[in-house]
Amino acid sequence: MTTSLVPRALLPILLLSSTVASADVRLPALISDHMVLQQESAATVWGWADPQEKVSVSFAGQKLDTAADPEGKWRVQFGALKAGTSGELVIAGTNTVTIRDVLVGEVWLGSGQSNMEWSVAASANPQEEIAAANYPQIRMFRVNRVPHLEPQSNCEGKWEVCTPKTAPRFSAVAYYFGRKLHQDLKVPVGLIHSSWGGTPAEYWTPASVLAAGPEFKPILESWERVKAAYPEAKAKYDAAMVTWKEAAEKAKAEGAKPPNGPHAPRGGDAEGAPGSLFNGMIAPLIPYGIQGVIWYQGESNASQAALYRKLFPTMIMSWRQLWGSELPFLFVQLANFNARNVAPTGQPEESQWAELREAQLMTLELPRTAMAVAIDIGEGGDIHPKNKQDVGRRLALAAEATVYFQEVESSGPLFSGSQIEEGKVRLSFRHAEGLKPATGDKLKGFAIAGEDQKFVWADAEIQGDHVVLSSAEVAKPVAVRYGWADNPEVNLVNEAGLPASPFRTDTWPYRK
Repeated sequence: MTTSLVPRALLPILLLSSTVASADVRLPALISDHMVLQQESAATVWGWADPQEKVSVSFAGQKLDTAADPEGKWRVQFGALKAGTSGELVIAGTNTVTIRDVLVGEVWLGSGQSNMEWSVAASANPQEEIAAANYPQIRMFRVNRVPHLEPQSNCEGKWEVCTPKTAPRFSAVAYYFGRKLHQDLKVPVGLIHSSWGGTPAEYWTPASVLAAGPEFKPILESWERVKAAYPEAKAKYDAAMVTWKEAAEKAKAEGAKPPNGPHAPRGGDAEGAPGSLFNGMIAPLIPYGIQGVIWYQGESNASQAALYRKLFPTMIMSWRQLWGSELPFLFVQLANFNARNVAPTGQPEESQWAELREAQLMTLELPRTAMAVAIDIGEGGDIHPKNKQDVGRRLALAAEATVYFQEVESSGPLFSGSQIEEGKVRLSFRHAEGLKPATGDKLKGFAIAGEDQKFVWADAEIQGDHVVLSSAEVAKPVAVRYGWADNPEVNLVNEAGLPASPFRTDTWPYRK
C-alpha cells in the first residue's frame, strides 16, 4: 500500500483555506462552548481573521500569540494539557471570543453509516439508559449531515453535555464507548459524531485519493454516468411528482393512505458523489486533536468485498495522513443479519456478508487498528441491532488494550494458522485463552472441505488453545471456514466471553 495518499494540492485546501468576510476573529464550530481538548498532545485551536491580524489564545495558564496568514487563517497548538483541566478559552484579535466550560480529556471521532448513527433512544433499554445518562464530563459534538464537492473548512454542529435530556439523540455506539472509557480511565471524554446512514466507504474517502488509485476507477466512472443521466432522470422525477401530488390529494380527500412519493435522482448536487462526506463532514474536523477513530460501516459495501479490501485501508491511511498522525482506528465487524442461510441440503452456503467481514478482518494488517466482533449480537430481521451497549463496550476494550495499554482482553479469538493432521485440521488462534462454546457443550459454525471445494459441517473439538476439525465425509481436508454466512450459528468464545471472528482458510472465488 502506498504511504502517500493525499495529493499535495488537497493539503492547503484543508489546512489553509477560507476567505474571511469580516475583520472579526472567527472560529470553526468545533471550537465552541463545552468542547473537550485532547490531553497530553498538541491541542490545536484555529480560526480566521484579517490577513496579518495578530491573535492571542489563552487557556489553562498558557497564552499563545500568532498572526493570520495571507489567506486569513491562523492556528496555535497548546503544549501537553493535563486531563481534568477546565476553564475558559479566550481568543483575542480585533475582537475577543470566550469559549466557556472547556475540558481536557480523551477525544474520539465516531463515524460510519446508520449503525454508528443509531441513537440511544432507539437502542436497547432506552428508558433505563437515558435516566442514568448523567455524565457532565462526557460531551458529544454531532456534525450536521451535509455533503460537498470540495473539502470544507467548517461544518455545522455543537457540543452537548451528556444529560438525560441530551443523551437520547447521542450516537449509541459512541456514547457507550465513551462512557466505558470515562468510567475506567477517570477522565473527561469528548465524542465527535460524524455519520450518515446508508453510505458506502467511498463517500468518506477523499475523491483525489480515489482518483489516484486505478482500482477505484469504476467508482468515479459510475458517478460520471449518474451525472450524465441526471437531466433525463430529473425530468422523469418532476413528471412523477406531479402525478404523485395528484394521487396524494385524491387519497387525502377520500381518507385513504397516500402513496409513497418518488425518489429524487442523484447527480444534480454533491449527494452521492465520491468523497462528498469526507469533504463536508470529515475535512472540517481537521486538525482538531483526537486520540483516534471508531468506525461502524460496511453494510453498504457488502456486495463489494474485493474492492473493500483496498478501499477501507486506503480511507484509513488518507485520514491519518491528513491529520498528520497514525491515529488508532477501531472498527466494528458486520453483525449477523438476514435469515439463517443454509442450502436445501442443509450444508453451508456462500455469503457476500461473510466476504465483507473477511475484508474487515484483513484490515487488521494495518498498524494501530483493532476490530470489535459483533457476529453474536445482531438481529436476523433488523440491520440495526439494538444491542449497542456490547458494541461500545467491545470497542472500548480494544481502545483500553491497544491505546491505553491496560491489561484487559480486547478481542475474541482470531484465526492465526492451520495444520492438517491425518484427516483432521488443527486451528490456531490469537486471543485464545480459555476457548469454549458460549452456549451448549459443542462448537457450532465450523465447515470443512476437500479438494472438491464442497463444504460440509465439521465436528469441532477444543484442545487447549486449538480447535481440531474433522468430518466423516471429508477424508482429506484442505480448507475450513467458520461463521461463513450472512447470519451464521456460531458459539466459539474465549475466557472473556468475546466471540471469535468468522474466517476461512481458502481463497476460492465466490460462487453464487
